[in-house]
Amino acid sequence: MMLKHLAVGDRATIAGFNPTGKAYRRKLLSMGLTPGTPITVVRVAPMGDPVEIRVRGSALSLRKDEADALEVEKI
Repeated sequence: MMLKHLAVGDRATIAGFNPTGKAYRRKLLSMGLTPGTPITVVRVAPMGDPVEIRVRGSALSLRKDEADALEVEKI
């Protein structure tokens, strides 16, 4: 499942990275978005870009391209 399919308030764990999102992989890893990490969707902008998530006690805003690079498993 992709991050863009989650609604506000949904919780998930990061399963991995989409093979088409290689350009963002290193950036996402440096922000603490490693496989197995739980996340919560805090808000989504009206047009779907950006998406705010809570991870490891911090709030991150991801652009649509960055969010498409993440594969998640809903909790």
